[in-house]
Order: sequence, then structure tokens, then C-alpha cells
Amino acid sequence: MSERKRLGRIAGLWYAVMALTGPIGILYGPSQVHVPGDAAATAVSLLAHQTIARVGVAASIACQVSFVFLVLALGRFFEGVDQRLSRLMRALVLVAAPIAIVIELTVLGALEIVGGAGAGLPVAIRDPIALTLLDVHALGVSAVAGVFWGLWLLPFGLLAIRSGFVPRLLGGLLILGGVAYVTDASLALLAPALRARITDLLLLPLAIGELSTIAWLLIKGAREPAAGPR
Repeated sequence: MSERKRLGRIAGLWYAVMALTGPIGILYGPSQVHVPGDAAATAVSLLAHQTIARVGVAASIACQVSFVFLVLALGRFFEGVDQRLSRLMRALVLVAAPIAIVIELTVLGALEIVGGAGAGLPVAIRDPIALTLLDVHALGVSAVAGVFWGLWLLPFGLLAIRSGFVPRLLGGLLILGGVAYVTDASLALLAPALRARITDLLLLPLAIGELSTIAWLLIKGAREPAAGPR
């Protein structure tokens, strides 16, 4: 196995870890405790599903740690292709990961409010605070961290296109997914009602591009260079 293939498969493994842990932390965990618009129901869900909420936070942190190792592996994988794009890709991830981890503090804060130090507060104060913290978590994930989760795919896609050892189609899909992600994040901040109607359509290119790239890296690692004339 060539060194490039080995590096590609290492990157694919880190990408796969992200794909497994991300949905647990970003989607499943919050969905079990956050009842938008209903403070009382949110407090009840937090108390009933504290373990799930904490597992979600742990999964989100694991996802972001994997994100850092992924981009470091990709930096080595694309070595010699375009150093400026590679540095930009790494910089965007190294900004995104701490932001996403800090956002998880809002979930821990909500847990502390309803089941920890804040449990003695009057319900009329406690429950709205917990709901607000989870509202901030949802907006922070979609509108703040989401921007960087989209932006890093742009240099990643360009590196794939220029490399010659990754299919150009995958690079194009990654760029399309990045644009969709940034659009979704922008709508989450500026036009949430519109986003609610079209977010699934926007994120479809992202899922196709990233899942295809994960599979290709794990299976192929890198395309072998064409044999020259003998």
C-alpha cells in the first residue's frame, strides 16, 4: 500500500468517527430534551433524560476532537497540492472545533439549572432559563458552528479537485455541500422560518458529498498515479 493510500484511509477513519458521533451529539441528544417553545416540557425532558443529554455532549466533544485529527490527517494527505488551501482548511477547522465544544456548555448549563444548583429556583424562573439555554444551543450549532462546518468544505473540495488522486466529482460534491451548509447556517440566523421549510433540501448535497468521500477514502484511500510510458 502506498503512503498516500495509507494517509487517505487514516483520514477516512477519522471522518467515519465524526459521521458516527456527530449525529448523536448534534441531533439525537438535543432532540430528546429540547421542546422548543415549551419550558415546562423541556424541564421535564431534561430531568428524565439527563444521561442521554450528557452522552450527547460527550459525543459532540468526541466529534470535534475527531474533526481536528481529520484535518491534520488531510493536511498530510494533500501535502504538495496547494499549501495555501491546506492551511486555510486547517485554520477553519481549528476555529470551528473550539466553538462547537464551547456551545455544548449550554446543555450542561441547562442540566445544572433543572437538576443541580438551580433546582431550588422557582419553576417560573428555572424552566424558562433551561429552555433559553437549549434555544441558544440550537442556534449556536446551526448558525455559528454551522458556518465553519460549511466553509472548511470549500478548500477541502478544491484540494480534492486539484490533487489528481481524488475523484474530481467528490471535490465538486464537497464544495456543493459546503455552499449548502453555509446557506443553511445563514438562514438559521436571518430567516429561520424559511430555513425550517427547506433545510432538509439544503443539507441533502452535504450528506451525499461527505458520505461519498468517507466511503471512497476508506475503500480506495487514494487513486494510483497513471503509469507512464515504458
